[in-house]
Amino acid sequence: MPVTTTPRVRFAPAPTGSLHVGGARTALFNWLYARHNGGTFVLRIEDTDTERSRQEWVQAIRDALTWLGLEWDEEYRQSERADRYQAAIDQLLASGDAYECFCTQEQLDERAAAAKTEGRAPGYDGTCRDLSEAQREDLRAQGATVTVRFKVPRVGVSTFTDIIRGDVSVAWDTIADFVIRRSSGEAVFYVANAVDDYDMGITHVIRGEDLLDSTHRVLAIRHALGFDIDPLFAHLPLLVGADRSKLSKRHGAVAMSAFAEGGYLSAALVNYIALLGFPAEDGNEIQTLAELTDAFDLDRVNRSAAFFDYEKLGWMNAEYIRALSAEEFAAAVAPYVAERYGDVDADILNQACSLAQGRSKTLVEAADQMGFLFRSDDEFSIDPEAWQRATKLDDWVDVVTAAAAHIETCEWTVDGVDLRPTLTALDIKARKGMPVLYAAIEGTDRGLPLFESIILVGRERAVKRLNAVLE
Repeated sequence: MPVTTTPRVRFAPAPTGSLHVGGARTALFNWLYARHNGGTFVLRIEDTDTERSRQEWVQAIRDALTWLGLEWDEEYRQSERADRYQAAIDQLLASGDAYECFCTQEQLDERAAAAKTEGRAPGYDGTCRDLSEAQREDLRAQGATVTVRFKVPRVGVSTFTDIIRGDVSVAWDTIADFVIRRSSGEAVFYVANAVDDYDMGITHVIRGEDLLDSTHRVLAIRHALGFDIDPLFAHLPLLVGADRSKLSKRHGAVAMSAFAEGGYLSAALVNYIALLGFPAEDGNEIQTLAELTDAFDLDRVNRSAAFFDYEKLGWMNAEYIRALSAEEFAAAVAPYVAERYGDVDADILNQACSLAQGRSKTLVEAADQMGFLFRSDDEFSIDPEAWQRATKLDDWVDVVTAAAAHIETCEWTVDGVDLRPTLTALDIKARKGMPVLYAAIEGTDRGLPLFESIILVGRERAVKRLNAVLE
């Protein structure tokens, strides 16, 4: 493979599910490194596991990267390179660096159970490692299931230098001979990675630390195949939840599709996940993709686990929402409003957006706050818990009665609608009386600015809602 003077990095997801935030962070760091150094960002779909891979997940990965703004320069699919992997496996068999294994899954399970009972280390015990050719021929004739295993050295140490973690070593006698071709004939992750990274001229492998252990296996295959140049490795810190365990669905949204559906702006999400393991050097956490690209440096990536803080993401998303123009915000919210309420009055939507923009963490939150404007009288309801809290005020009936009378006759401006003087006349403090009025008009005890909202609801509907709660 020709030596390249600029970096070539790859994001190599398996299409067995949606792209999660950990994978998105890996893709982003690869993209940032490539763009910062004028290099190439390769998307490689690792779909050698045909039983679990799905075309719809391939497209979902592409869609998620596009949504995040991470365009790729080249794309490959491992399912289209099976012949290349088979040639590499044949080479390893011919050189004696791999061998055929005839052990059944039942036999492997029995030996693993026995090893556990006897306190021995788990892993393949090498039963087929030193079979003679005659023994192999006999087993083939019997129709035995055949896999191919890599022959791991039994002495010495495997060592490589990681950009983030420094020198990483493991004794070979702790790694059992591993499968590189399944009984179905499909190449396994290790050999496909070794071959692809070499053939595609990958100079830097930037990926999650959960793949740290596999690096020893991949490097062993590369060296056995005679690949003379190894890529540099950088294993990114684990993403953890509030309980410091690996981030998963039980911590909340983790898939890119869930963040998009949840009303997060892609620019805010990119900004936030860039800081997970790569903190802002000057303390300025709001950064554009261009600014992140200019500053990116693998030497500054932390090795300790990165805490995914949904509250902080919400704060950052709110900052990005407030930075939008009124037109941009209305256009961003419109699909969420349409999904919930169908066709709505564009003028009312724009005015509602002007009220919601400064008090929404997500586009979904903004759309939900507007529900009281777009639901029909039959669909409108008051949240029971909000009503229970609001009506702890003993004089709530007086508040609603007076408010209905005021709204029915007042000047139809925000100042004219202002109900605070009405509460003052009843000797009721606004902080106690306003939740009742919010609940009656908006269906919750807090929400969009009340007096502006009453104007948008309209005089007749507002009075009707106030009278309805009195009934």
